Formats: sequence, C-alpha cells, structure tokens
Amino acid sequence: MSSILTNNSAMVALQTLKSINNDLGKTQSMISTGKAVGNAADNSAIWAISKVMESDVSGFKAVSDSLALGESTVAVASAGAEQITELLNEMKEKVVAATGENVDNAKITADVDELKNQITSIISASQFNGSNLLDTAGGDITVLSSLDRDAAGAVTAANITVASVDFEAGLDLTTIDVSSAAAADASLDDIETLIQTAVDGAAALGASAKRISDQGEFIGKVTDAIKSGIGSLVDADMEEASARLQALQVQQQLGTQALSIANQAPQSILSLFR
Repeated sequence: MSSILTNNSAMVALQTLKSINNDLGKTQSMISTGKAVGNAADNSAIWAISKVMESDVSGFKAVSDSLALGESTVAVASAGAEQITELLNEMKEKVVAATGENVDNAKITADVDELKNQITSIISASQFNGSNLLDTAGGDITVLSSLDRDAAGAVTAANITVASVDFEAGLDLTTIDVSSAAAADASLDDIETLIQTAVDGAAALGASAKRISDQGEFIGKVTDAIKSGIGSLVDADMEEASARLQALQVQQQLGTQALSIANQAPQSILSLFR
C-alpha cells in the first residue's frame, strides 16, 4: 500500500543513514584521538581497567624516583667505604714498617695520624641529601621499591632497607699505635680487624646498590609492559580505522541516495490522478 502520509521506505532509509553517520562519527573520533576507547561511554569495563593501570604507571614513576635517590645514596656510601678500605691497607703498610728496628716512628706516627684524619673526613663527607650510611647519626635508609596490587585490588608498598655500616663506631682508629716497634706489633691484629670491617661494610653496600639497581631496571620494564597493555586495550588500530572510514563514507553516499529515492516515491501517486 502506498500512502502520502506514511513513507516506510524513507523512514528505513533515514534510520540507516543515521546509523551510518553515527558509526562515521565514532570512526573519525578514533582517527583524530588515536583511541578506540576514549571515555567510559565507549566501553566502561575497558575504560575502568585502563584507568587503574594508568594510576599504577603514575605510582611506578614515583617508585623509580625513590630507587634513583636510594641508589645515589648507597653509591656515595659505597665509594666512601671502598676509599676507606684503600686507606686502611696503606695504614697497614705503615704499621708493618713501624715494627722494624731503626725506623723513625715519629714520622710514621705522623703519617698514620694523617690517614686517620682522612678516614674520619671521608666518613663525615659520604652523605647524599643528608643521608650517610657510614656514620652513627645517618642510620638505616628505607627505599620505596614497588607497589604491589593483589587480586582484590588492594595496594601495598614494598621497601628495601639498607643498613648503615656505621664506620664511625665500627672503626676504632685509636687502637692503632705506631709510636714504637712493640706498639706497632700489638696493632697488627687491630689493623687487620679494621680492614675486615671496612671490607665487609663495602661489600654489604655494594650488594645493596646492586639490588636497588636491579629493582630500578625491573620497575622500568614493568612500567613499559603496563603502558603497552594500556595501549592494547584503548588505542585504535589506525589501519583498520582508515579502511572503515572509507567504507562508511561510501555507505553514507549510498544512504543519502537511498533516502532521496525513498522521498521521491510518493510523487509516483500523482500519476494516478492524471
């Protein structure tokens, strides 16, 4: 049945054209923004997941900064500990020399005193941003190392604690006496103990520095993996979007022509009245 009041063909063509225009608008938005899921209306579940992951990326940036600060602090302390070890080895040479006969103990004592002062100076100077792992006042440091999210969504912070080697208290330089051959001989065991303490401290700091460095590298890889995952969820496939855009433009043209033809159909009724 034909009617001049109701044009079913035109309504169908109009609805089809609206649908095509709607898809065309979405595709154009994908191409302009580069995202298939730009807001919650596009896909609420995927959008929510991506936002949680983006918050984790922001958190890991703070973790990376903390690890960098911790690594620098430990590196300074480690450099100081290694230098102190070298000075103690040099001091050992002086002690051994002082045990011999016919040596100038006064001059050796002066040299040893200078080495002691240098070691004390290094202990005080081995600080970074106010943190010093070689003296008593510096204490241990806690480095934020990760943010762990469990299956329920709860987030907890993980830390790496670097213990102070406390050379200020652990290295008792007053025990070293080279004022005489007998005193120097008695100091041999003491200098060996000091060297071992310094070596142990430097090794502990080196191990901590390696752990922090490895954790920093791991956090960087995790951050990159999360960013890649977010991209897989929300980024638009530009090749697909481009092909779809061209197809929709053709459909839009055909839809416009179909609507035009449908709107002309009622005019054929006029021929019945001629």
